Amino acid sequence: MTKTVDVFWSFRSPYSYLVTPALLKLRDDFDVSVRFRPVLPIAVRAKGELFGDDPRRVRYILLDMVRRAEFLGMPFGRPSPDPVVQDLKTFEVAEEQPYIHRLTGLGVEAERRGKGLEFAYHVAALIWGGTPGWNEGDRLADAVAKAGLDLAEMDAAIAANDPAPEIDANQAALDASGHWGVPTMVFEGEPFFGQDRIETLRWRLGKEGLAKQ
Repeated sequence: MTKTVDVFWSFRSPYSYLVTPALLKLRDDFDVSVRFRPVLPIAVRAKGELFGDDPRRVRYILLDMVRRAEFLGMPFGRPSPDPVVQDLKTFEVAEEQPYIHRLTGLGVEAERRGKGLEFAYHVAALIWGGTPGWNEGDRLADAVAKAGLDLAEMDAAIAANDPAPEIDANQAALDASGHWGVPTMVFEGEPFFGQDRIETLRWRLGKEGLAKQ
């Protein structure tokens, strides 16, 4: 039986974007199933928990995400608009969230169709790759099409089959894994948190004899 790597991932997380190409390569290199399990970002599901009153955290993330993208040779720019409507000076999160719930639901639907990672790769590259107005015109539809999917069909599907229970189940599974952040990859109950732990996960899979010949 093929073993599984669960990937807990958020469209608001720059590090989720940065790990996605490596996840595609991991799937190519190892005899494992990689299951894409999108969750809502902490800013939406636990307002105030991520940054609190300490500005150092957000300052560090804003510095490090750009540096890490440059290190990896990946295009990068702060999303415009941000997938989460939030004031980064006060950290106040708006009640109305027109983007993140749709994106997360579409991620669930993409995984239902067997293309979760492909969807994440192309849509995250659109959002985080420096394209302003990622939500305008046909840009999102075009990114979804690159993953071999149809945006209108997917929107209809999540309207007919609410993804919220699956999103909640993903969050519960992330909590049960022993971590709380994204991206977290879980193999055989062992969590690997952060984009920079992908090599450690590859090492673990290699020790398990799962490298493809």
